[in-house]
Amino acid sequence: MRDGFVDTLIELADEDERVMLVTADLGFGIFNKYVERFPERFLNVGVAEQNMIGISTGLALDGWKIFAYSIGNFSTLRCLEQIRNDACYHGANVNVVCSGGGFTYGNLGMSHHATEDISIMRALPGLTMVVPCDRFETRHAVRALVTTPGVGYLRIEKEVPIDTSGLGIPYQIGKARRLRDGRDVTIIGAGGVVTDALTAAEELSKQNISARVVSMHTLTPVDVDEIRDAVTATRAILTVEENQVSGGLGGAVAEVCVEIGLGVKFRRLGLAGVYSAIVGNQQFLRDYYGVGATAISAAVRKLIG
Repeated sequence: MRDGFVDTLIELADEDERVMLVTADLGFGIFNKYVERFPERFLNVGVAEQNMIGISTGLALDGWKIFAYSIGNFSTLRCLEQIRNDACYHGANVNVVCSGGGFTYGNLGMSHHATEDISIMRALPGLTMVVPCDRFETRHAVRALVTTPGVGYLRIEKEVPIDTSGLGIPYQIGKARRLRDGRDVTIIGAGGVVTDALTAAEELSKQNISARVVSMHTLTPVDVDEIRDAVTATRAILTVEENQVSGGLGGAVAEVCVEIGLGVKFRRLGLAGVYSAIVGNQQFLRDYYGVGATAISAAVRKLIG
């Protein structure tokens, strides 16, 4: 995922001299190729995320197309006021990049776990939030965000084992991608945890449970049509995310169901009002906090049983 972001950023910078990367003292190894080619369009502001957003907003209002990069919570919660007041309020073309969504930096502890950002960033008017599930979606998201008016939020991870590029499913901001069809339940995920959703769907198929898997890569705006179809075509909906369930992907899907009057069996998987105080790698933490493949399978069986 992260390499896909960097490769696409280099392509965009080669195509458009207004594309610029701003970072808060992070990403030097992965940005070497970018810096070598575009040194005049790389700005390291130091360990100062609030300044990163303020400077990025000023540059964007002057015509630059900015990608402001940091890891974990540091690109969002550390500088939320600046994102809200400076970038979003003024509709600046600043694309905030979180490299390390969810439990990506699991071994570094709670301070580096991005598990509230989806909920918080969803609340900001004028912000487009994209949470891709693999390299394919990441590359397309970067290209889409640079031409999307206003502030963008791109939440990526380091690496994921799946590659959906060969499925023939197009990518479009605001349109979910159905990675697997099914008739009994729809599993909706965002981010790398979609990998676990696909694994769970395969295991469920051995138990004669047909699970649809949807990558809801855009959280704002969420794909209302895909949610409506899931309600009418399957018996239940399960959402899964590396984020608090309050206000996250599950909240977004639930809001749609309630507002358009769709009754359906429904459950959200994610952090349920707890901090991720445990340390471990990403998959360990997914399993520990109940968003791994085993937990997804168990939740589906209970939901439709």
